[in-house]
Amino acid sequence: MDKTRTDTVAAPRRFPLREALLFLVLLAAVLGVYGVMGAAYSTRMLVEAACYAILALGLTIQWGYAGQFNAGVMGFVALGGFCAMFFSVPVNEAFWGSELPGELGRVLLYGVGAVILVVGACRLDRLGVPKKLRTVIAVLLAVVLYMVVISAFREVTDQIESRADFVGGLGLPAWVGWIFGGALAGGVGYFIGRICLGLRSDYLAIATIGIAEIIKAFLKNSDWLTRGTATVSPLPWPVPGPAEVGFTLARALYFSVTAVLIAVIFFLLHRAYHAPWGRMIRAIRDNEVSASAMGKNINRRRLEIFVLGCILMGIGGAVLGSFNSLFDPQGYLPLNHTFLVLVMVILGGPGNNLGTIFGAVAVYIIWLMSEPLALFLMELAVSFGEGAFGWDAPTNLDSRALQARVLVIGLLITLVLRFAPKGLLPEKVKHVD
Repeated sequence: MDKTRTDTVAAPRRFPLREALLFLVLLAAVLGVYGVMGAAYSTRMLVEAACYAILALGLTIQWGYAGQFNAGVMGFVALGGFCAMFFSVPVNEAFWGSELPGELGRVLLYGVGAVILVVGACRLDRLGVPKKLRTVIAVLLAVVLYMVVISAFREVTDQIESRADFVGGLGLPAWVGWIFGGALAGGVGYFIGRICLGLRSDYLAIATIGIAEIIKAFLKNSDWLTRGTATVSPLPWPVPGPAEVGFTLARALYFSVTAVLIAVIFFLLHRAYHAPWGRMIRAIRDNEVSASAMGKNINRRRLEIFVLGCILMGIGGAVLGSFNSLFDPQGYLPLNHTFLVLVMVILGGPGNNLGTIFGAVAVYIIWLMSEPLALFLMELAVSFGEGAFGWDAPTNLDSRALQARVLVIGLLITLVLRFAPKGLLPEKVKHVD
């Protein structure tokens, strides 16, 4: 009896010509910045671009992997920056050497007890209490306990601000704050995800925008914890600082740390993307009904990917905060810490980790260099106008050049959405015949 034998021949791998050309162009741009702006400025640019690459990787796994549009990146970046400050700033003896920690702890325990009482009141219907009466009791109890706890809390925080300025830090290494920054952002992301992941598309975006603004407002107005608008500086680095080895070498050492961090994150995400877990996440993104019919827990997987993205945003925010050596709640802006990250992911390609890293570095170079380039062109035009037509030179060229950033980024995202809607390095989805 004849047997039919089918040989499967693997298709030869195509040389990634597109990727190689794009990264060569990016390398040429980086070298050009080094030649024009100098080593110290350019190295700082690369460090900040690497921090933004971590933020963009967090967004691309939410948006690219699972189709979750998180428009509140700024909030998780701020939480990471707070942890970088809180864990690395030296201990404030004026606070810890007094009775204030005990008073603060006592009030916080009151708050925990109040929450437990309210939760218990919400379950009185299990004891036979009518639901309407249960609701009234729970609301009244929540209002009364809130007034009592917030009054005691304000008394303690006023004493902290008047006697110790603020709580201070824990004096631990900077990398400890990075770890806790990711953990805090992930914890807040879990709480948000439990509530908001039932929303879709623009509704989820609106919810995350509001939550990000709430986080920023809390950090800005908690003078006892963050010094608010007074800022906290300097924040320690995990490597020798500029005062020890000079600006260029210190920034190069910091860049090596961020590069290793990105390499580890990229490796883990690459493994996860090509593992069964990654295929399941993409299946939920592409056809949620079919994935649910196959027995997949949709809500759990969506929550997992949202929390994972928030963890990376928290880590990126902590690394960026440490590098800036400053914690300023007012410095977290939707344009810089949400919209810019979104442009990076769009340019590189949602769902493509390598494309996201490319987009982060490319967009950040354009973002920084558009100001000096616009200033140069404006000065050239003014010089020509003065010589040829006798124009009066304007006095606010610097501020006008700064606004050119927004114009250039807007033009960039318009061109990308028109000619490469899936990004310059789109996600590669394998199809099996």
